[in-house]
Amino acid sequence: MRRIGAVPLSPGTWLLPAHPAFDEGLARAEALVAKGDGSWTLVDAAPRDHGPAAFRSAYEAARLEEWQEFTADCGKFEQEIAKEISREKFTFAELEEEEQSLERLRRWYRELKTRDVLRLPQAGDAAEHLARCVDALESYASLVYDATLP
Repeated sequence: MRRIGAVPLSPGTWLLPAHPAFDEGLARAEALVAKGDGSWTLVDAAPRDHGPAAFRSAYEAARLEEWQEFTADCGKFEQEIAKEISREKFTFAELEEEEQSLERLRRWYRELKTRDVLRLPQAGDAAEHLARCVDALESYASLVYDATLP
């Protein structure tokens, strides 16, 4: 449930906005529960008091935490590229490793965007960080090719 963006409310109870973006993930979760002979109940609920604000706040906090973690990892990626450049480690093996790291960041970004039904501004910041990672890798790739090819 956490993978599709749900926020734990209590043991065995998860909170997720009603949005078509989550339908596929909910269907997968239901299938896994059935496969494990568990029980599953999906309830559309509307709080009677200040619950909607609290639910939104909990969901938003979870998304903000994910975006912060993502941008921190982008920063680590950029630092790693800078370190390889400063060490003049211009090898195809290292380039391939960094390409895989960038692809992981891209997949993660797509997953986060799918869950971000609130359209938080931090998504834009994250996109900028990811673009800087792409630029850093392109610069590093040029250095690798210049250093290794005649």
